[in-house]
Amino acid sequence: MRFGGAYAEQQQSFRELLTILIAASVLVFSVLLFLFREWLIAGIILIISTAGISGSLLALYFVHIPLNVSSYTGLIMIVGIIAENAIFTVNQFRHNMLHNGNDVDRSVDFALATRIRPKLMTAIGAILALLPLALGIGLGAQMQQALAVAVIGGFVAGIPLLLFVFPSFMRFIYHRTQTTNT
Repeated sequence: MRFGGAYAEQQQSFRELLTILIAASVLVFSVLLFLFREWLIAGIILIISTAGISGSLLALYFVHIPLNVSSYTGLIMIVGIIAENAIFTVNQFRHNMLHNGNDVDRSVDFALATRIRPKLMTAIGAILALLPLALGIGLGAQMQQALAVAVIGGFVAGIPLLLFVFPSFMRFIYHRTQTTNT
């Protein structure tokens, strides 16, 4: 038995978007390797970025919105946004390491203090901007409701990942690297 029509087109779109999501993750990883030349930090950023997808999927589940093309687009956006924020944090950390005499804890703390405002402004601004769409307020809002819910869920999961989990990994990685080098 073969399904056709709209169902077949939807399945084809899902396969294409999954391929795009995987390609986006591979490209993000490649850019991270190019920027930092460190496999471990690039891998951690990719793991943190893709972990943000869990917030999107949970939000879609709780709101009872099925996975569709629009929500897949939100998933791809979340991977890129979380990776971008993590890249800025690592860049700030590296800059601080040069100026703080290789003190990992002070550099991580300063990088977090410096980058917390842009992270929160991005997340809160996006959540507030997408809230009317997520609630279905307005003419045609239901068409993009899945995208809005996916992005909001991704930001809600991404902020704790970026502010607590990622810095812990950075401390662990760079403390280990420091003790290995000495």
